[in-house]
Amino acid sequence: MNSDLLNETAQWTWWWKGSSKKDELALSFLTVSAVILAIFWYLWTSVKASKGVAPLPPGPRGLPVVGYLPFLGTNLHTIFAELAHRYGPIYKLWLGKKLCIVLSSTSLAKEVVRDQDISFSNRDASMAGLAVTYGGLDIVWSPYGSYWRTIRKVFVREMMSSANMEAGYNLRKEEVRKTIRDVYAKIGKPLDIGKIIFLTEQNVVMSMLWSDTLEGEKNSGVRDEFQEVIRKMIELLSKPNISDFFPMLARFDIQGVEQQGKRLLARLDRILDVVINERMRLDSCEGAGVSKDEEKKDFLQILLAMKKEKEDTASPLTLTQIKAMMIDIVSGATDTTATIAEWVMAELMCRPGVMKKVQEELAEVVGMNIVEEPHLPKLHYLDAVVKETFRLHPPLPLLVPKTPSKSCTVGGYTIPKNTKVLVNVWALHRDPQVWDDPSEFKPERFLSEPGKWDYSGNSVQFLPFGSGRRVCAGIPLAEKMLLDILGSLLHSFDWQMPKGEVLELSEKFGIVMKKNTSLLAIPTPRLPSKELYA
Repeated sequence: MNSDLLNETAQWTWWWKGSSKKDELALSFLTVSAVILAIFWYLWTSVKASKGVAPLPPGPRGLPVVGYLPFLGTNLHTIFAELAHRYGPIYKLWLGKKLCIVLSSTSLAKEVVRDQDISFSNRDASMAGLAVTYGGLDIVWSPYGSYWRTIRKVFVREMMSSANMEAGYNLRKEEVRKTIRDVYAKIGKPLDIGKIIFLTEQNVVMSMLWSDTLEGEKNSGVRDEFQEVIRKMIELLSKPNISDFFPMLARFDIQGVEQQGKRLLARLDRILDVVINERMRLDSCEGAGVSKDEEKKDFLQILLAMKKEKEDTASPLTLTQIKAMMIDIVSGATDTTATIAEWVMAELMCRPGVMKKVQEELAEVVGMNIVEEPHLPKLHYLDAVVKETFRLHPPLPLLVPKTPSKSCTVGGYTIPKNTKVLVNVWALHRDPQVWDDPSEFKPERFLSEPGKWDYSGNSVQFLPFGSGRRVCAGIPLAEKMLLDILGSLLHSFDWQMPKGEVLELSEKFGIVMKKNTSLLAIPTPRLPSKELYA
């Protein structure tokens, strides 16, 4: 025992050493009382266990009132993984007045996202999340039930259908081509890869949302403001909010998070009103309407047509619901996709040999031409690289927090109703019992059984988008956009670090886990003719 520990221990000797007969008598009384209380506690817990009531999971004690909040630090996914080594794959901790349970094994994750999926289909919505989505009218935050099933069905069956994905192909292609032209115009200069991809993804999504509803400078102005508000909204969602940990303080909005969210929503609302009103005006003009037989060009046309069809039904589709879904699409399909694409580029630049294999596959499949979406299903190695990046750097390392609609038993422990439940996907993806050399970047691990590793959560070992009923609804769009922009950037250009810059792979935790520092890289052309970049 070292001297510091001896000194620290000495500070507590008053507990067992009395300085007088009175102290010793008082200490004896306290000792006997503690023994009696311990016996009663044991008997009480034994009676509960005999009645079939499972105990709460183990976990750190924390402090009065604030719980474990002062000890969390910044990178929650790694802190939670360390706590799992100490307390096991399921443990509890109090975050203020909020009971939180963290799961860190595939078997426990399966119980929550598959076996008891219905019971865990509600989301633990934050104040900021509710504030920017009309009180949770979107797909992400709305509670599980008939309303959620209706809007998700609209999104998946109507907007994510193969026919509509095909209809939006030219819109996506044009935005990716614009990016390649812009990068070519800046050959030899350091470029912020994450920013390039983020803007491309947002332009793609907005084109698919309302295509050419607005024109010229008006369209450019609306897009710029929309991008700014969405960026601020994502930043707000990443901020810790005391009201989420102490619900009794929510009405005071001490940090002003709810007010900020409502102001951002008001700006989004005005922007979307401009777009929707213009779309409705165009459709009402003679010859500008979209007939049932005519191919719809964008998501807004699909939603407005559905609104008209459902006006006289028991569950009409409102303009507010349409706006909530549009916000979901832009925020969900841009930040996470751009983040993982930047991680892919960073991993490849750290590994020139892997980058070369990706580019050799692109040359074989595409030839010395421009990447097109029909090429994407043949890019097996690039797909494996992307999946390995998702494994090591899941954009949502703790997924979206769940909360059970009733008390449940998981792993032999009780999870009370309304508890915040976090699935530590970052830890699952690095579990040495599941993955060989879990910290190593090995894309080949996804080539041996390609059918096993999809993004839909069918294998609980790999859950970058979650699983079950609340799995990400936009996977088809995200997958196409991700492979398209990465394939195009890697096939059209070689990439090098600026002189003197050091490439690092440290993480910055948030609602989306980004690189700690932005990736800067210098492009040089790979294609044989400059006309291919025109």
